[in-house]
Amino acid sequence: MSEHQWISGAIKHHGVFRAAAKRAGMSTESFARKHEHAAGVLGHRARLALTLMHLHEHDQSGATPEAQVEKRFAAAKAKNP
Repeated sequence: MSEHQWISGAIKHHGVFRAAAKRAGMSTESFARKHEHAAGVLGHRARLALTLMHLHEHDQSGATPEAQVEKRFAAAKAKNP
């Protein structure tokens, strides 16, 4: 799989996280924020959900969502070497 299609490979079970949030009576974002520091699969899904939620925020350069994520990771890495 090409690195430009990392989202397709990251999502193994479509809708499972949304269903868990619905069972908890919470929105997907609030459920993700509550569990973003959890260990295991739930924490991983929560962090991925938060990442994917912010992909729609377009920067002014018109960069692709993948480029935006790469830019954020590079900035975080530069901040905390």
